[in-house]
Amino acid sequence: MSDVVPHDSRLIWVQPEWLADAKRWIRARLAERGIALTGEIEQPHVRWWSTVMRVPTNEGDLWFKANAPPHAFEAALLATLQRLGTGRVPDLVAVDQPRGRLLMRDGGRRLRELVHSSADLAHWEELLQTYADLQLAVAPHADDLLAAGVPDRRLAVLPSQLERLLDDPEALLLGRPEGVTPAERDRLRALIPEFARACSELAAYGIPETLQHDDLHDGNVFVRDGAYVFFDWGDSCVSHPFHTLVVTFRALAHRLGLPPGGPDLLHLRRIYLEPFAPYGSSEELVEAADVAHFTGTAARTLAWHQYVSAREPEFRADDPEAVPYGLRRLLHLGPIGSWD
Repeated sequence: MSDVVPHDSRLIWVQPEWLADAKRWIRARLAERGIALTGEIEQPHVRWWSTVMRVPTNEGDLWFKANAPPHAFEAALLATLQRLGTGRVPDLVAVDQPRGRLLMRDGGRRLRELVHSSADLAHWEELLQTYADLQLAVAPHADDLLAAGVPDRRLAVLPSQLERLLDDPEALLLGRPEGVTPAERDRLRALIPEFARACSELAAYGIPETLQHDDLHDGNVFVRDGAYVFFDWGDSCVSHPFHTLVVTFRALAHRLGLPPGGPDLLHLRRIYLEPFAPYGSSEELVEAADVAHFTGTAARTLAWHQYVSAREPEFRADDPEAVPYGLRRLLHLGPIGSWD
């Protein structure tokens, strides 16, 4: 379920007091459910934004996850989705919403182990429609998701969020070697009216805003008992559903060497759009998806700004180029799947 990475000794996740408390919480939740621990709890994943522990039990491996504050809403979100009975998300054993903790059953086999080339895209054909069905099922409950703390990146709020970002020279790394140049910021500010019109144009199609994973790639999809399960919702938001494709297609193009805007990605986009047929013809949905490629590129950049700015100062330098990179993508959009 996860890759071993070096532990950063500054992180709270590796402090003895935090680890002892987390393991007490895990053992207490197991005892409440009559589940027996059968080995040592291991910690294979430690990053700024989260940690994951493997918990071996008599019911198979369970997985504990704790999120940093900007992503801690994932616990409340998954509890909400479990209550709604959506399926296709992690099977929760226990949840601590105030502390952003989750104890989940194993997700199965990671999609990354199954998809190695364009010859394997049948997996993506099926899972994209499954994911679209999930988005449509959840759409009537968007207010519940916002109440659970899921970030609001609906079309109506994006233009003002972009304006605020462009007024933050520290986030832009303005004038620094890896940052946005003053000339680029001027071009971005001049783009805001066009961006606001694009948001209004996309909203006019009437496609309901809903849960948007915002990090849907082959490392966050698992196959369990023949069904696709979507993990790692800590980057998600309530937004236009088509914004998902920005990250998904970048990841597919990068990992599988698919040409941006090429036939494979265009085919997968058509497949994803099919469940949205009640909201327009295939031509209208493609038009909407083209607009969403623009608005979603900005939305992903706004997400990065939120996550990076919420970090402790000593960790903000870990991704210095994230926001400038996203803003440059907005200036040089390119076809779907463009990432370099």
